[in-house]
Amino acid sequence: MPADLAVIGLGPLGLPLAQAAVAAGIPTVGYKTGPEPGSLSPAELRRMLSGGFRHAAGPSELGRVRTAVICAPTPRNADGGLDLSQVEAAARTLAARLRPHTTVILESPVYPGTTEEFLRPVLEEGSQLRAGRDFHLAYSPSRVDPGNRDFAPANTPKVIGGLTPACTESAAAFYGRLTDKVVRARGPREAETVQLLETNYRHVNIALVNEMAVLCHDLGVDLWDVIRCAETKPFGFQAFRPGPGVGGHAVPQDLTGRAGRGLRMVELAQQVNSRMPRYVVQRAATLLNEHGKSARGARVLLLGVTYKPDLADQQATPAQEVAIRLMELGASVSYHDPHIPSWSILDRPVPRVDSLYEAAAEADLTILLQNHRTYDLQGLSVKAQLLLDTRGTTPTGAAHRL
Repeated sequence: MPADLAVIGLGPLGLPLAQAAVAAGIPTVGYKTGPEPGSLSPAELRRMLSGGFRHAAGPSELGRVRTAVICAPTPRNADGGLDLSQVEAAARTLAARLRPHTTVILESPVYPGTTEEFLRPVLEEGSQLRAGRDFHLAYSPSRVDPGNRDFAPANTPKVIGGLTPACTESAAAFYGRLTDKVVRARGPREAETVQLLETNYRHVNIALVNEMAVLCHDLGVDLWDVIRCAETKPFGFQAFRPGPGVGGHAVPQDLTGRAGRGLRMVELAQQVNSRMPRYVVQRAATLLNEHGKSARGARVLLLGVTYKPDLADQQATPAQEVAIRLMELGASVSYHDPHIPSWSILDRPVPRVDSLYEAAAEADLTILLQNHRTYDLQGLSVKAQLLLDTRGTTPTGAAHRL
């Protein structure tokens, strides 16, 4: 049976889109662009396969769909910019098989202008078709929030910016089958910049509360109580919470060297957020010192090493740098995480503990890096010799908070 939709790239952006399409009854084919970290449970995979999803047997299948969505990853390259090589490879593969009247949509995080200046020439050259005349071309920022039980694709509005009004309407007709609300941007650049603004908004606000965490600790102020009170304000405030660093797939972009000038606020936010793992280790060493112990030789247990609670995703997790810096100080590091069966740092396996309470009682210091639902923080705070909570989720007075 021919598929209606091809999702190119089955990582953290493509898989949720494919799941949503299958749930909406759209026959979907998935095409991998590389070794992608997106993962499904056996039950989810069975549900998708029974709903009409299948992996493409080869690139020729990309030429038989009405809609193709490129969800290839755009990681950081060596100079800190976005690496578009996987988007380019996906586009070349698709272009060689592109048929007239197909709708092509890019969802990967990219710089404003990428759809028109980068993707369009690759598709046109490889297909000998004209975007906006022979096929539709649009950009739609991905709004995936892994593990969010309140907002899934069906109830998250979708922004679309097409090369022409007809391109926008064609993409809107597709997304209208998946979501309750479609929002039309003026064009691809506006839609690309929506993604830029949304990502940077998160990073800048997390940086603000991370700076507040350091300041409040120095002042002897309970920041978590400050946030609890501040979030009762019904206007002009949205609560963000500090942590040991910022992980995830959404890379902040300051556009330095592209727009002629960078976003200074974003550059500063990156500096603040990237310092947090170092600050956590500094606090850990001070805590040990205050209790008559040296970081050298101390047994430190890390709880939760993923970037997000209740998920197995370790993309850009701050736990990695925390572990490295503790090891550099001579600490003996072990970890517990119900979602991560094995973990290596600098090609060295980190010991995983099975009996959590026993390990917390034996460790000189336990650091909560990620608050998975399965953790009983009240019980842990009783068992642990010393507990540093970087997420502010332990009962007041039960632990040392960030």
